[in-house]
Amino acid sequence: MSIIRYQSPGSSGLTGVDRWNTLRDELDSLFELPFWSNFQRQTQLFSGWSPALDVYQNNDNVVARVELPGMRKEDIEISLHDGMLTISGERKSEISEADKAARTECYVGKFRRSVSLPTQVDANKVSANYRDGILTVTLPKAEEAKPKQIQVNVE
Repeated sequence: MSIIRYQSPGSSGLTGVDRWNTLRDELDSLFELPFWSNFQRQTQLFSGWSPALDVYQNNDNVVARVELPGMRKEDIEISLHDGMLTISGERKSEISEADKAARTECYVGKFRRSVSLPTQVDANKVSANYRDGILTVTLPKAEEAKPKQIQVNVE
């Protein structure tokens, strides 16, 4: 298990730094595995692509926002288990094998993103919306996780 230093999205002026950190984390996790066990495990480093994911929260909800342009909602799977949100799917190529590509920069293939939620959520009230290539998953906080105001009594 690796401990990864949290960086808020606005704290780093260089987006390339985040990419190097992701590469470092993937290499670290690769070397943590026993050599022959779980050999077929695909990481972001070798699977080809990993959609951008933002997680933020307010007083009532935790919201995950994932960029998935060009995907159909039928190709996206969302699961929630033990405080871990997992979003997976597959972007399929629309180019036939008979066509010869002069240049390809669009990622295709399977992806899987998992993120630990910062607080407890009510799994029965989770909703997901997919619009204009952006998947927004709204996870209402559990009542016990919401901030509460405490009145101060004067004696």
